[in-house]
Amino acid sequence: MTPPIHSTGSGRPRASSRGTLAEAAAELFLERTYAGTTIEDITRRAGVSRATFFNYFDAKSDLLWVEVDESLAQFGEVLERASAQGPTMHAVQESVVALAAEFGPARLPLAVTQFEVMGTNAELESSALSRFLTLVRLLGAFVARRTDADPDTLLPRSIATAVIGAAVAAAAVWAAAGVARGPLAPYVEAAIAPVCAGYQAVLDDRAATR
Repeated sequence: MTPPIHSTGSGRPRASSRGTLAEAAAELFLERTYAGTTIEDITRRAGVSRATFFNYFDAKSDLLWVEVDESLAQFGEVLERASAQGPTMHAVQESVVALAAEFGPARLPLAVTQFEVMGTNAELESSALSRFLTLVRLLGAFVARRTDADPDTLLPRSIATAVIGAAVAAAAVWAAAGVARGPLAPYVEAAIAPVCAGYQAVLDDRAATR
């Protein structure tokens, strides 16, 4: 059910939502840059309290990743839906490409396309690390389960790091491609397919020597 909307003195509807806060933040980052905008500025523009902000976000940098985080939160479920049959790296490739399919040419965080105006480049790089590591952890655990390995050993961790690293590289090229970029999934598939093929050969050799 849609929450009630009340008028505020600023003329902006009062709605305690992630979307309203993200929209207000994007406006302010463009007007004042990321560094020149405070959480108080954002909550004032959105017409919500500081406490409401922290109901949705842990930090100002989270506002740069709203749509991305919503999709990344589904990665565990995407991996769970992967077929239990067939090669491990085929399941990995399908799962990562399925996650990338969430992003079409119009669905790109404003902080990425407008990073020069917003001054968000350094913040994007630093706040990306925790998200990268979360995906690596989830994918490493998945590979470990499929290969009966300890998730903390070298092979599952190296596979996960290589695959997610290639996917991140693809996302960077996609983001820089401009309005003709098309969907993200083909970029990711092209980047991770050689990595998955190479590691599948390693897994096959490992299985053959057992």
